Amino acid sequence: MPIDQFDEIAAAELRRLVRGGEQRVVLIARDLREPDLMAVVEYGVRAILWRHQTTPQRLLRAVQSAARGEGDLPPDLISRLLTQVGQLQRSMEASTPAGLVPTLGMAPREVDVLRLVAEGMDTRQISQKLAYSERTVKNILHALMTRLQLHNRAHAVAYALREGYI
Repeated sequence: MPIDQFDEIAAAELRRLVRGGEQRVVLIARDLREPDLMAVVEYGVRAILWRHQTTPQRLLRAVQSAARGEGDLPPDLISRLLTQVGQLQRSMEASTPAGLVPTLGMAPREVDVLRLVAEGMDTRQISQKLAYSERTVKNILHALMTRLQLHNRAHAVAYALREGYI
């Protein structure tokens, strides 16, 4: 999928392509801003090529890597992505109460809450089912959505489904 800039149209097309999780997308980009890089990775893009560096041989190699389920990124993007993951990990550590181990995935109680959200339950029903206060349910959802940069409950459920948590 070639793009000049990552915008809402490109994001919608990526979501369409990776829906169902079976498509392995190779993105050819002119440029990617820092937040766009994380979004592209979250959508499941397997390989990224810079447009100015794309040759038929390089494209073939990227497509073959993606078909094998492997990743293929230019070295400068690997560096940027590692920097972003490190920053995310440090921010999680700083905001995690002492004694808890931060993870990039989902905690069991987050999965429990999202399972019930997926079943159509509201905050009050979830709190009753899990014997949590409504505030705790809201805090679990807020922390999860903030940490994983999810926009709303539907996005959180979709993420959990796509990643195999529920």
